[in-house]
Amino acid sequence: MSIHPTAIVDPGAEIDANVEIGAFSIIGPNVKIASGTVIKSHAVINGHTTIGRDNEIFQFSSVGEANQDKKYNGEPTRLIIGDCNVIRENATIHRGTIQDNSETVIGNGNLFMASTHIGHDCIVGNNNILANYVALAGHVTIGDSILLGGYTGVHQFCQVGSFSMCGMGSMVTKDVPEYVMVSGNPSNAHGMNFEGMKRRGMSVDVIKALRNSYKIVYLKGLKLEDALSELEQTLAKDFPEVDAFIQSFRRSKRGVIRPGKK
Repeated sequence: MSIHPTAIVDPGAEIDANVEIGAFSIIGPNVKIASGTVIKSHAVINGHTTIGRDNEIFQFSSVGEANQDKKYNGEPTRLIIGDCNVIRENATIHRGTIQDNSETVIGNGNLFMASTHIGHDCIVGNNNILANYVALAGHVTIGDSILLGGYTGVHQFCQVGSFSMCGMGSMVTKDVPEYVMVSGNPSNAHGMNFEGMKRRGMSVDVIKALRNSYKIVYLKGLKLEDALSELEQTLAKDFPEVDAFIQSFRRSKRGVIRPGKK
């Protein structure tokens, strides 16, 4: 364990071996930090916050602070962070509220670039990239392997499906289905994240099936339920990825982002 002499670590914090804490950082009494995590200078980690292994938290980040919900009254809600995440300068990640599940949850292998904000009760999956100034409002759910371009804002209670992509400056006010690319203010759908699929080693057949799925849902002029039923009776039988695409529509509560008018 390496703790800079100017850092303030509450005696109640649980710090594993091989954790580094930089100059002028502050660690609160209910914080747990697992081995291999590095905290740079001037970071503040507060609240009932559990941080996994091999994370890197850069200077001036605020992790586990009280949320910005006016209904919050000091309840002992939580922030849970997994392993191998990188949290860059000035990022803010807030703990949950009792109005939801009382916790904000971050998975593994995520990159939160400078000045990103993760609001209360968010659930963030694995291997996502949130570029500079991305902001997630409260109760947002993010899947896996998603790219959110700089200055993207996601409205509260929205869901962003795995392998999707939001272009720079996107304002997301409805749910983003899996694999779909969106951009604009408000955001519209603009095809699928085929380049991301290729980078992740998806086969030509899977990509072709998803391309056809997008056409059936977005371009064929069918009612959404009819389009999903058609996919369930055809492509979904052979491709789990198509079924995942369908289910991202099925579980939507806010409605999904549609193409813009031409």
